[in-house]
Amino acid sequence: MSNQWNSGIHDRKLKEEICEIGRRVYNKGFAAANDGNISIRVGENEVLCSPTMICKGFMKPDDICAVDLDGNQIAGTRKRTSEILLHLAIMKERPDVKAVVHCHPPHATAFAVAREPIPQCVLPEVEVFMGEVPMAPYETPGGQKFADTVLPFLKGGTNTIILTGHGTVTFGKSLEDAYWKTEILDAYCNILLLSKQLGRVSYFSETETRELLDLKKKLGFDDPRFHVEDCDLCGNSAFRDGYKEGIPQQKSFEPAPSYPGYLQKPSTQSATPAAANGGHSEQLIKAITEQVMSALGK
Repeated sequence: MSNQWNSGIHDRKLKEEICEIGRRVYNKGFAAANDGNISIRVGENEVLCSPTMICKGFMKPDDICAVDLDGNQIAGTRKRTSEILLHLAIMKERPDVKAVVHCHPPHATAFAVAREPIPQCVLPEVEVFMGEVPMAPYETPGGQKFADTVLPFLKGGTNTIILTGHGTVTFGKSLEDAYWKTEILDAYCNILLLSKQLGRVSYFSETETRELLDLKKKLGFDDPRFHVEDCDLCGNSAFRDGYKEGIPQQKSFEPAPSYPGYLQKPSTQSATPAAANGGHSEQLIKAITEQVMSALGK
């Protein structure tokens, strides 16, 4: 599947890509029946998208429709989904975004329904490829008010947002890129829930967290924590300005440790909450880092 995007609302190859991502979403159990929707930008003012009331696992290229950035349907025999407004809000705010996937992956959606923020500083791949996952406030799906809920959380490197009480939306430079974010998030949420059953989640030390953020910057990935001086590295606070009713607080999981922002100097404390709880050793972090870099090089 190509990572390139080409102009043209009648590009059959891109329509087939949407159908392929739809099959993956359906086969992974991320979208039941008619749930979810998928889009890709194909021009300055043209977006291909999945239609309303269709199972994403059974779409055909001829089912795909097209809209302009205002949501007006400009091609296709099937009616466009009402939730395309969410996709368009993201694309208009973030010109770097070419594709959007919205669905209801069960483990991640469990956090959305429980209104439980996703813990940070737990898994290396999540720190490097995702970072903090903000939670957009609940709004009835389908309208512009629902689409606008994500706007405060689109700054600096965000590619994944939890839609409170609803599901997830992930986005990126291609359809595969957007879809992979959904898969990573749901796998991570599953790991968190399984770890909770074993007893508790252990957090990285401040040193380990900074090593991962240094790696992320070295690899060329952006992260909101690179731009917010006073945020806690593990405290779900880089998006604090976006929350009108307060930053979501962890209730089901132990609170994350408080480390100073990435732009600030590391703490000189000899002991950390992660070390006290039997956290990962620096050697383990370095080994996993090497695996991540090796995978990126393939």
